[in-house]
Amino acid sequence: MSELTPIPKQPGEIYVAIRDAARRFADERIRPLAADLDRDETFPHDLYQEMGRLGLLGITVPAEHGGVGLDVYAYALVMEELSRGYASVADQCGLVELIGTLLTDHGTQAQRAMYLKGALSAAHPVAYCITEAEAGSDVSGIRTTARLDGDNWRLSGEKLWIHNAPVADTAYVLARTNPEAGHRGMSIFIVGLNTEGVRRGPKEHKLGQRASQVGGLAFDSVRLPSSAMLGPENRGFHIMMSVLDKGRVGIAALAVGIAQRGLEVALEYARVRRQFGKPISDNQGMQWILADMAKDIAAARSLVHRAALLMDHGLTCTIDCSIAKCFASDIAVAHSANALQIFGGSGYIRGFEVERLYRDAKITQIYEGTNQIQRTIIARELLRK
Repeated sequence: MSELTPIPKQPGEIYVAIRDAARRFADERIRPLAADLDRDETFPHDLYQEMGRLGLLGITVPAEHGGVGLDVYAYALVMEELSRGYASVADQCGLVELIGTLLTDHGTQAQRAMYLKGALSAAHPVAYCITEAEAGSDVSGIRTTARLDGDNWRLSGEKLWIHNAPVADTAYVLARTNPEAGHRGMSIFIVGLNTEGVRRGPKEHKLGQRASQVGGLAFDSVRLPSSAMLGPENRGFHIMMSVLDKGRVGIAALAVGIAQRGLEVALEYARVRRQFGKPISDNQGMQWILADMAKDIAAARSLVHRAALLMDHGLTCTIDCSIAKCFASDIAVAHSANALQIFGGSGYIRGFEVERLYRDAKITQIYEGTNQIQRTIIARELLRK
């Protein structure tokens, strides 16, 4: 870990304001819809557009490009609060953040003018396309290719488990442009999903975060102009990897939000549920479960904020981001299970919020790099130093 231990950022007015705005939106707009969204696997387009109008998308995108113009610390605050409402909705905030960062840092002026406003307003949903059948944790294993055809490119290949694939208008696709160069021969292409040769696969039906649409995309010699390339040719792998630390901070904050909501509903239930003539909260064993939940959530939140602050200081923080993501997602799974246990048989019944939280937590150990990969990164960084 970095030797710098940042002083926690004071809760200045702007941070309090955006945290409270996200909290109100989660309590008033997201949570009342969450059960129906989960049951029906609905993509809440109107809800996302409302988030865009309120400034809950594109938190770190500079204001001159249409974003909120804040930092990663603010982004972490927003992700946690939105996830307290429903992690699927927070997922969309995270996805727009990554695409907004790619366009801001690597897009041309014309690309930003064409695509950024639609992404930040949620008017045009976006997809971030890396994963393939043989390339999950091993991004260097992708087989999708783009070859020059005169002044154009021809994109061919298949992606799977892509967020927003069933509903997106635009995809940001990593493909091989120099197959002999390994990961140094990949480029990113901006692809309109109504382009001839693009085919969407069926929507996948997931265990949790069911309102976050996932599916496959196939590209059959899709013709793309040279202006569709995002960033320099053959630098796509490095560009995609450059946003992963921020992505991991976002997922770590999302996991904290799930765990925090689990603690809240467990506390509410423990106070009112009576057994043997008294509230179950009077039971010492129950109190210890709640105490362990609270201390681990506090620790996870501190790790998330530390990683965010290091990033905001412009310091190398890959190990800190991996630690935060790994720890926060592990405690989200463990303590959403504990919250369900406190509810007993009721917690196992569909329709109880705690049951959904338990299902929603699991994916946080898998996406944005599995926790096995996070442990590998942590060990590699420790040994390198």
